[in-house]
Formats: sequence, C-alpha cells, structure tokens
Amino acid sequence: MGNGTSIGRVRGLGSAHEGPHHWLVQRFTAVGNLVTVLFLFVSLVMLPDLQHATVAGWIAEPIPAFMMALLVVTTFWHARLGLQVLIEDYVHEAGSKFAVLLILNLLTFAGAGFGLFSIARLAFGAGAS
Repeated sequence: MGNGTSIGRVRGLGSAHEGPHHWLVQRFTAVGNLVTVLFLFVSLVMLPDLQHATVAGWIAEPIPAFMMALLVVTTFWHARLGLQVLIEDYVHEAGSKFAVLLILNLLTFAGAGFGLFSIARLAFGAGAS
C-alpha cells in the first residue's frame, strides 16, 4: 500500500522524488535574493554620493563584495531553476528539451561568471581610470 497503483508500479511511473528539493532550493534562492537586494539598497542609500569612486571604494570592502557576488550567484541560480521548470513542463520533445536545458545551463554559468568578473574588476580597481 502507498506505492501508487499496481499498473504504475509495473510501468515504473510515479514521482521522481525531486520536486520538494527543487521547490525548496527555489525558495532559498528567492530569500537570498531578497536579503542581498535589501542589503544593496540600504548600503547604496547610506553612501554619501553615487560617484564611481565612492561605489568602487564601497564594493572593494569584503562584506559588500561578498554580498554582491552572492546576489549574482543566487539571481542566476534562481532564474535557472524557474526556467528549467518552464522548459520541463512545456517542451515535449526529448531532443529539444535536452538542447534547451543545455543552452540554459551554459547561459546561466556565462551570466554568473560575467557578473562575478565585473564585480571583481570593480572591487580590485581594474575598472578605475
């Protein structure tokens, strides 16, 4: 009892047991996004001005640099999870689904890498003229 219908057991159909994990990770990344965006907003409001040198000096400090990196990572991870659900639900051909998910993963890593590179460049002064 409790294993679904007998025909479902025979065919191997049923829950993949990955839904709760995916759902929780989406919620954790959403909370991470909220916390890091609030930190960014409050920190920028507290700066004396928003000149490039002021913001570059602020982001060169360890905590703001870490929070900005965390914002980039959680934002791209959250977007990837949400788009993955859309693709799994609405793309029905196996080959197309695989190709789209592969492209999604590549774009996610590329976007996050570019964001982290930009933060590091600004934090370490390579962007300052």
